[in-house]
Amino acid sequence: MGNTDNIKIMHPRPSAIVAALYTLRDLDADVAILHGPPGCSFKHARLLEEDSLRVVTTAMDETDFVFGGRELLTAMLEKVTDLWHPGLIGVVGTCASMIIGEDLHQAVVDADIDAPVIEVEIHAGYHKNTHGVIAALESARNVGIIDDNEFERQKGLLEEATALEEGHGAASKEYLEPSRGDLKYRVAERIIELLKDGKSCINILNAKKETAYMFADILLAVNECAEHIGSDSEIVNLANLDTGIGLPRVKGYAVDILRDLDDSGVRIHETIGGLDEYPIAGRVAGETIGSRYPGFDFTVISGVPHAVPFESIAGMEVISVTNGPRQVLPLKEMGHSAVVVEIDLHPKTLGVNHIVESELGATMREMCGILG
Repeated sequence: MGNTDNIKIMHPRPSAIVAALYTLRDLDADVAILHGPPGCSFKHARLLEEDSLRVVTTAMDETDFVFGGRELLTAMLEKVTDLWHPGLIGVVGTCASMIIGEDLHQAVVDADIDAPVIEVEIHAGYHKNTHGVIAALESARNVGIIDDNEFERQKGLLEEATALEEGHGAASKEYLEPSRGDLKYRVAERIIELLKDGKSCINILNAKKETAYMFADILLAVNECAEHIGSDSEIVNLANLDTGIGLPRVKGYAVDILRDLDDSGVRIHETIGGLDEYPIAGRVAGETIGSRYPGFDFTVISGVPHAVPFESIAGMEVISVTNGPRQVLPLKEMGHSAVVVEIDLHPKTLGVNHIVESELGATMREMCGILG
């Protein structure tokens, strides 16, 4: 029998190529060119087109794998420039183009276009998808889209995110069984019961980038249900919605969400960071709770709940909401009382500019009498 000790992880992990594409989106690129086969990263390419990033492919085939496809890439750069006159273009390598040693930079030089081009030499052979993010950000810095300080800040956040996932996230075990978590109506029932009993609540939004459009609905629903049933509960809202931090697109998400919360009469009592700071914003939330809000009865954490150190919330009943089916077991092992999974959250939060209703939020509203 073979040696299984060298198996690091068994379940699929996010791709560095896809991570590079999302980073180009966050940098407000107009077009991303995937230099590889037509099917590479197809699902995410389609999703990103719903979020105003045009994604095209050079559609390399068997002949190009042997003889090279640099001319294909040069022609595609010229084509997208003629079609859409983009202000910023991204070129992303794939396994095929990187294995044959394709020269992305020379193709860009040959095209001789006016728009800046972010060249991302990446493939999917990395265990950490953050390699794709760093490669995109480094290239963006090299062409003057971001400065050195922002590059180093982002790089530090990615290191924190990797450590978080390896500690209590989807990379924490060799294999994690996917789970739908606790039944939403049971969790909604419990939250409403706690509100009816006047229990004090720390309501935390610690979400990653655009996922905040739906996770913010959990924070909103808790407040709406409390008001609707005339609850005496003290509710403190903490959120990583700093509008002055992050890449251009990401800061805009926070502006949108704060506008919607304000229109609904919901105030954020403490800002714990930006939407790209979720790996460290959880620690800020924990420190804030310890210094300013000790002794609360329960907490609802939406987004990346495992970023909040459990020792800071250990005395409370902890209800968490994630969009990762493989995150359920780690959260339960941390000591969270209930874990809800918002399935299909990500596709529903691309291309929007308002808070999107969540399944748990809708269930809470129906059960407390706001809907129906």
